[in-house]
Amino acid sequence: MSDDAYLTLADRARARFTVQGSEFIGHAAPAESVDAAEAFIEEIEAEYADATHNVPAYRVRADPFREYSSDDGEPSGSAGKPMLSVLQGRELENAVVVVTRYYGGTNLGVGGLVRAYSQATKDALNAAEVIEERPHEQFIATVEYDDSGTLRGILESEAVEFDADYGERVAFDVRVPVAETAAIRDRLRSATSGRVDIDAGDRQPNV
Repeated sequence: MSDDAYLTLADRARARFTVQGSEFIGHAAPAESVDAAEAFIEEIEAEYADATHNVPAYRVRADPFREYSSDDGEPSGSAGKPMLSVLQGRELENAVVVVTRYYGGTNLGVGGLVRAYSQATKDALNAAEVIEERPHEQFIATVEYDDSGTLRGILESEAVEFDADYGERVAFDVRVPVAETAAIRDRLRSATSGRVDIDAGDRQPNV
């Protein structure tokens, strides 16, 4: 699993077209985990339960990296694999696509299916905003009230995401790019002369 930036989708998108009577609907979405990708597939399958096929493909930054596709009843290699190839070609990760097909009465042949499922995938991805994302880690830094202003000032100056919980002590829930985590932690410890309590951290490589 790399700590480098990667391309993914900002939000869901949908696109449709018709080929020789068959309607193809491409659905694309970001997916931060295999479970999220599978949930999206199940959602589309439920929404389009009357469709002839709901063909899925996804690429997820799990450990190990996970790629998946299925033809969902279409001839072997004619649907899921071409869709996955589009995701690979665009170097998209943490992304899932489902192409819904309503059969129109005319067989398209393997070549026609490959073109149709590939095009539906491309159209759905084109409709979605592609963004660059970096793996993040999340940790909690807890201090007494006297040090809370110092920590808040550092986190704000570093422009990292955080939430503060003011209880008996102040707990900062911090989300920071993996590449910057060690430096941020060291700075917090230095600024408080080691009075900050920092948990072990929870890497979220797929975020």
